[in-house]
Amino acid sequence: MPRPNDPQVGDVHGRDPQQRSSISASGISRRGFLIGTLSSTAVLAFGLPGIALAQDATDTALKEGQYEPTLWYAIDSNGQVTLHCTKAEMGQHVGTSLARLVAEELEVDPATMRIEYVDSDPKWGYMITGGSWSVNHSFLPLSRAGAAGREALIDAGARLLDVDPTRCHARNGQVICDNQRISYGEIVASGTLSRSYSAEELEAIALKPASERRVLGSPGNAQDIPDKTTGAALFGIDAKIDGMVYARPVLPPARFGCQAVSIDDSAAATIPGYQQTLRLEDPSGLCQGWLAVIADSFSAAMRATDALKVEWDVGPAAAISEADIQQEGRRLTEAPNRDNGALFVDSGDLASAFERADADSATLVDATYTTASVLHFQLEPVNATVVERDGHWHIHCGNQQQSASVPLVAKALEVDDSQVTFHQYYLGGGFGRRLYGDYAVPAALAAKALGKPVKMVFTRPDDSRLDCVRSPSVQRLRSAVTASGEILASEHAAAAGWPTAAIAPGFLGEFVDGGGKLDSFAISGADHWYQVAAQRVWAQQNHKAHEAFVPGYLRSVGPGWTTWAVESHMDELAQAAGLDPARFRLALLQAEGRNAGEAPNSVGGAERLKAVLQRALEKSGWSERDSLPEDTGLGVALSFGQERHMPTWVACVARVKVDRSSGDVTVEKLTSVVDAGTLAHPDGAMAQLEGSLLWGLSMALHEGTEYAEGQPSDLNLNSYTPLRMHQVPELDLEFMINDHTPVGLGEPGTCVVAPAIGNAVAHACGVRLRDLPMRAQTLKTRLGNRADDKMTS
Repeated sequence: MPRPNDPQVGDVHGRDPQQRSSISASGISRRGFLIGTLSSTAVLAFGLPGIALAQDATDTALKEGQYEPTLWYAIDSNGQVTLHCTKAEMGQHVGTSLARLVAEELEVDPATMRIEYVDSDPKWGYMITGGSWSVNHSFLPLSRAGAAGREALIDAGARLLDVDPTRCHARNGQVICDNQRISYGEIVASGTLSRSYSAEELEAIALKPASERRVLGSPGNAQDIPDKTTGAALFGIDAKIDGMVYARPVLPPARFGCQAVSIDDSAAATIPGYQQTLRLEDPSGLCQGWLAVIADSFSAAMRATDALKVEWDVGPAAAISEADIQQEGRRLTEAPNRDNGALFVDSGDLASAFERADADSATLVDATYTTASVLHFQLEPVNATVVERDGHWHIHCGNQQQSASVPLVAKALEVDDSQVTFHQYYLGGGFGRRLYGDYAVPAALAAKALGKPVKMVFTRPDDSRLDCVRSPSVQRLRSAVTASGEILASEHAAAAGWPTAAIAPGFLGEFVDGGGKLDSFAISGADHWYQVAAQRVWAQQNHKAHEAFVPGYLRSVGPGWTTWAVESHMDELAQAAGLDPARFRLALLQAEGRNAGEAPNSVGGAERLKAVLQRALEKSGWSERDSLPEDTGLGVALSFGQERHMPTWVACVARVKVDRSSGDVTVEKLTSVVDAGTLAHPDGAMAQLEGSLLWGLSMALHEGTEYAEGQPSDLNLNSYTPLRMHQVPELDLEFMINDHTPVGLGEPGTCVVAPAIGNAVAHACGVRLRDLPMRAQTLKTRLGNRADDKMTS
């Protein structure tokens, strides 16, 4: 069925030309990207396997004069290459990285490519930006598309030059044969392109050997930075539609079960520009008891909302506290079972292994670790601008998962999914928050009720109250270790709210035969790469968290807190065995069995994790660990990022200084070595690593809130205190250089920092902290208790 026309370009004021996906300066439709000639303009197209494409042959599309499979890039008659980017740009320079994948094989300068962030047309396949998946999942499809384009252009160019194509090669946007050359633009303008590829042919295309690469792994600037520097870049919050009004949501005291009993807007009515207050009727049940204040400007909407007086009928969710959630988590981890979750790892006979451990006089270490609720606090608060045109709803905002947001809004509007389109803008930070498009629903409901375009913007406190937080968690690890450092048995039970169960339950999966379904994003990281004779990992869903809020995805998701427990526990096991914690880890990293790794992502397995650890130890001065100044410590931790089947091997050594009088911990230096395979964009990779490490540090020592009376206790940056500039430590970072498959870099750094710091604190002052964030008052109290114990003895 043909889709309704998009809003005209003039309807969206100041739209970035790179984002005008419906009309381009050359008149090339975004749908035209076939190896062939369409109308009077020739363009290139490749429908690629693996990204939800139709398997129709390109020939069929040509005969019908249309193209419906997924499209990746276009070349116009001027030789301009445009990447159709289906990923969200939120500071990670993803468009630059993906353009470089195409440029490498297509033989063009990536700096000359345009990057177009497309809308949610179903032809693009499933649209999601998260999990550090973008480069890894796009590597083969985009590289093959570039290689196929190069081949097709060489064939057509050879015909135009009247030479044998085997004598030709492509370089810098030209086909060259001896002293003759013809540009890609000239070839496209000639209308002589006629080659097509089947899915099987695309998969069979041979990519360049790593030794011949000129783009991947080489330096290069991020293409989005100039516009962001000058202010030309447009974010969702910048969207404007002719005739729109402004709205601010009025959130009830708790996420669920509330209703406005009475509304007094007499004070709000005195504010110039105030129009009215709407009750939002939401058939989907997402906006329970919500109101929206409508005004001529956002300033008026903001002030009028503050002046509004509402009496609420409050449901039971408002009575749930952080302590209630954690208490339930402790109950679940004391006796894990399938009633509240499932098995994630089940290897060996655990009961017999613990019996043998007891008989062999192995040491049993039983410890519980917790983490608090964490907010996203992305720079740009959530927002959406909504307009209806001829029965089609257009949503203008930044979004990380358009394919899930479309049906969410459609359900609330009671329309078919085909009647909703998300138009993509830059995101002022995502961190997983915008994987759930709930913030677009109230804007759409308001636009429907008013019959006019609505721009809804959340203030920072509004954003915090609506936030899909990283759920508080409780983890219990019980392991038996021998004096020689062998782990005979280990059981890990982790309880938290499950974001996938709340947001996309269809993606819950079974990881152990008969073990039940679970949310891998709430347990990944517990399936570590250390050698253990018998291991069991339980994922337990804390339903109490779901009663209070919508658990969400936050950068690194599960490993952001599971790695805290796993790597802290590894240090405790090493201490129990009387072994150096780094040497203890090295001995357990054996590329055998399930830890051997496999193609294409984890070739080398545990040996690659061992390699980054060895390099980090060399760089950090680990051998001098026992001769550091008083109250100074070194701690180490390892991570493989977010998912075991797509590991990014990371080692981090933290050097800390503990102030015994205040309990303050100063992180003096972070040394980190990373093996992420081929780096599509080294500068972007380093920026990702720096940012993730520093946010990991921020969550380790500074960030964290508590749920109380239906909302987070900290709603703004006066009390929610992320890492400040003066607290940034020295960073010594290094990437291992190789030609392995590129993996992910958005998540890994956030996982590894907290346990490295916790282990360093234990080394510096002998106190083991098991709760995140590590608060100064907690450490001060523990240090005081130790001093009292010494005085008594």
